[in-house]
Amino acid sequence: MSHFLDRLRFFKKVQGTFSKGHGIVTNEDRQWEDTYRNRWRHDKVVRSTHGVNCTGGCSWKIYVKNGLVAYEMQQTDYPETRPDLPNHEPRGCQRGASFSWYLYSPHRIKYPLVRGRLIDLYRSERKSGKDPVEAWEAIQQDPAKRKSYTAVRGLGGFVRSNWEELTEIIAAANVYTIKKWGPDRIYGFSPIPAMSMISYAAGSRYLSLIGGACGSFYDWYCDLPAASPQVWGEQTDVPEAADWYNSKYIIICGANLPMTRTPDAHFAIESRYNGTKVVSMAPDYAEFVKFADLWMPVKQGTDSAAFMAMGHVALNEFHIKKQDPYFSEYVRTYTDMPMQVMLRKDGDRYVSGRFLRATDFDKNLGESNNPEWKTVVYDEVSKAFVVPNGSVGFRWGEEGKWNLLPKNAANQADIEAELTCIDSRDDVVSVAFPHFNPGEDDTLLRNIPVRKLKLASGEEVFVTSVFDLMVSQYGIDRGLGDNLATSYEDESVAYTPAWGSKVTGIKTADLIRTGREFAENASKTRGKSMVIMGAAINHWYHNDLGYRSIMNILHMCGCVGQSGGGWAHYVGQEKLRPQAGWAPIAFALDWHRPPRHMNSTTYWYF
Repeated sequence: MSHFLDRLRFFKKVQGTFSKGHGIVTNEDRQWEDTYRNRWRHDKVVRSTHGVNCTGGCSWKIYVKNGLVAYEMQQTDYPETRPDLPNHEPRGCQRGASFSWYLYSPHRIKYPLVRGRLIDLYRSERKSGKDPVEAWEAIQQDPAKRKSYTAVRGLGGFVRSNWEELTEIIAAANVYTIKKWGPDRIYGFSPIPAMSMISYAAGSRYLSLIGGACGSFYDWYCDLPAASPQVWGEQTDVPEAADWYNSKYIIICGANLPMTRTPDAHFAIESRYNGTKVVSMAPDYAEFVKFADLWMPVKQGTDSAAFMAMGHVALNEFHIKKQDPYFSEYVRTYTDMPMQVMLRKDGDRYVSGRFLRATDFDKNLGESNNPEWKTVVYDEVSKAFVVPNGSVGFRWGEEGKWNLLPKNAANQADIEAELTCIDSRDDVVSVAFPHFNPGEDDTLLRNIPVRKLKLASGEEVFVTSVFDLMVSQYGIDRGLGDNLATSYEDESVAYTPAWGSKVTGIKTADLIRTGREFAENASKTRGKSMVIMGAAINHWYHNDLGYRSIMNILHMCGCVGQSGGGWAHYVGQEKLRPQAGWAPIAFALDWHRPPRHMNSTTYWYF
């Protein structure tokens, strides 16, 4: 009891000490705490972003102390997009939050470096009295001098110089090259201008002013999805990431959103609050797989086979077994599926040739303006071949018909473009399609319904629609005698789900279910089914075929161009919002035109 009272008296004494404003004094040195406090002290806060290839453009608060970046924090003042969408903020990622470490990294090159042997040669020539161009020429004209530094490329040997000296060397080398070979032998390449529009423009303007060639960038390092210009004629028209939230069914393949689209990934994740189903296709258990309702572990490089198998299901169930009204209307209006194609004889079979066009008919079907650029459909209303509005021939030379209205261009009468001639065919012929799966025949033979047509030239040809060609290539049996797949379980026929399973390693049932659900959702929501894809499949050989297999299912399901639907290619964003004002500066259009733009791949190969 006495022990307890002693302790109570002690605590009361301590309490009294604190109540009088006194602290406990010790001999402990606590100056180390200042290191932590100083870490967060700063002189000012400025707004900035990071010039990196993700081009997320995240806004950051940069805390500056003594002219150096002390640390960075996310800005949180983005405007609201609209009430029914999640906010864009907070934007940023782990790389952005630690970017100052990169700025002051000991590995960062802070000074211009030059190969030691080259700078010794150049300084020696300059000391002899030669001007910069003469000095460079003296080095290049002497095989021994030139070889002394070119032979050791890749072996290090760089020494520090200064910008004045090195810009002189570069300028002298450029002048020498122009004098000897011409300015088009000077080629420049810079990464994506969206990374830094100013630095890109500085280099491209210089090249343009001296007559050099500006190399393309988006295709050269394989970020450009080549299928996009092949199919649509444009570079990469994809939705803003917030539109992922509007989708009701998302397949993600080759785009690891939490890793490579970190500031935007939340839109795809939050879409699940809308009931959106997410399917992840990845050979590994990647970061984006954990957000999926279904993981399909596809073998690397076989995504195209998976989408061909899913397309087989969607095409069979929503275009053949039944004709979904929305899908039929969409493909007639927005795709080339009703366009007529001429078949060309190739031995004992046929192959697809060029589009049928107005010039193949007497009097060009009433088209006098650019008839060779106007495609043809078969009209179910008039039971005749007609030229519909909208092909590229209407772009110039006339007005009012460069649109997608379902009209006969000759008289603007309503038409309904026929998708298949299977019920009114003149014949059935065998058509060969190229096939690229190793270990299988390199040609697929398919029986296709055709019409016989006598051209203005007097030649008789067979014609069919793109739709009939597509259905046949996908291996769907329509009773035309070629014994194609009548079951999804038939792995002997290319592009069935069972065949797709054999190639990709994905379960047949998962391919069937995903193809069916993707199409069914698109039917009910008018196209709100989406595929997000990226570098992991775009960087494979034949990436155009992989992407086009995805585009096909999006076209047949009416998804492209619909909010919450279509394709979303994300290997960084290349768009430049103020491009109209930036381009004249970047390519010196105020001094000359046209600039010497050059496809980088072609430049290096040819």
